[in-house]
Amino acid sequence: MTTPQFADRFAHGYDHDALSASAREHLWMHFTRMSGYRHVPVPTIVRGDGARIWDARGKSYLDGLAGLFVVQAGHGRQELVQAAAKQASELAFFPLWSYAHPQAIALADRLATLAPGDLNKVFFTTGGGEAVETAWKLAKQYFKLTGKPMKHKVISRSIAYHGTPQGALSITGIPDARKWFEPLVPGAHKAANTNFYRAPEHGDDLEAFGRWAADEIDRAIEMEGPDTVAAVFVEPVQNSGGCFPPPPGYFQRLRAICDKHDVLLVSDETICAFGRLGTTFACDKFGYVPDMLTCAKGMTSGYSPIGACLISERIAEPFYSGADYFPHGYTFGGHPVSAAVAMANLDIFEHERLNEHVLEHEGAFRATLERLYDLPIVGDVRGDGYFYGIELVKDKATKETFDDDESERLLRGFLSKALFDAGLYCRADDRGDPVVQLAPPLIIGQREFDEIEGILRAVLTEAWNRL
Repeated sequence: MTTPQFADRFAHGYDHDALSASAREHLWMHFTRMSGYRHVPVPTIVRGDGARIWDARGKSYLDGLAGLFVVQAGHGRQELVQAAAKQASELAFFPLWSYAHPQAIALADRLATLAPGDLNKVFFTTGGGEAVETAWKLAKQYFKLTGKPMKHKVISRSIAYHGTPQGALSITGIPDARKWFEPLVPGAHKAANTNFYRAPEHGDDLEAFGRWAADEIDRAIEMEGPDTVAAVFVEPVQNSGGCFPPPPGYFQRLRAICDKHDVLLVSDETICAFGRLGTTFACDKFGYVPDMLTCAKGMTSGYSPIGACLISERIAEPFYSGADYFPHGYTFGGHPVSAAVAMANLDIFEHERLNEHVLEHEGAFRATLERLYDLPIVGDVRGDGYFYGIELVKDKATKETFDDDESERLLRGFLSKALFDAGLYCRADDRGDPVVQLAPPLIIGQREFDEIEGILRAVLTEAWNRL
């Protein structure tokens, strides 16, 4: 389609049918079963304001997922728009390949100040998957430079999602996300996650289960050989599978295990950083200091793409002397416009006390969602901060889950569309067991909590009645 034709077709407001037809014809959407839109329109979001979004037909929805765990400060923030425009007018682009620019310098300084411990070096990427890729490559090279060249393997957790680049995908623990792209990067191994609801051991004792889950990572390191393992990658609250929070003491034990084996602990905070749990970095909430920390999404509230790997002084030291350097980078890493938007976004966090807002209201959010326990389909409500998963079951007494065909009919055949049609954008997924995930903008309060609960109650009740 030529530029004039395109302009003529979409210049006069939003024509939903034209947009949908063009999307089906040309736009390959991510993680999307494209055949599903052969006979139904493509949902097209055209506007956002606060915690709400609107589609091309003018219908409003509550954004219960902050876009994709991203829009922390809410939609339509003119401060962020203006920061982007101002920076683009001064310096729209320059790479960080042997050069610096003021916004990247300022943002790196600010992140280092906010981060715990000696996480003082900041390597910018354009997203979380690239940050994970960076951390694994850096861990491999660090051990080669320090005389331990066999340490290259990583341990991550079952069902965990860490991104889609080949290295990050190898760390990811979701079989269906990996199977089409094998062989993957060798050396990535999996251990137990912290799903207490389906604990294979110590299901009646949360702290004992936490010790067991951490010790499973210890056993995985021992099995592979500590002299071959470079790093352990974990999310503070594991996203995939439906928001698994860490049991008390879990991260303290994991930190000790990594120290014992000289293995780097990488905190993947792509989702959990920047207020999602009520702290700038989630490791602070759970009381541990990693050797590296990966982050992205909420750093700009989604107004411009950016990611980062924060690295401890100890890990960075070999790269800051002699002729050694890190032969790795991204054209758009630390983009001036994205860095300027991130700085403005962090200003909003400070001025509006968004972290404190989450900490003040997280209990009310949990309590509101826990009202759903009276529904026979709701087996578990779990999470932290403004990040929750609701696991759906066939039998609450036995925790019996749905088989593959039932899950397909429940999630993709009914729930995803029904929740959206009812006015709630969220996520119904079965990476593990069937769950509904919620991660709304950090600006919401009890009124929106009640709206979320009301929509979920009506739709989940209908889903149960259809079984």
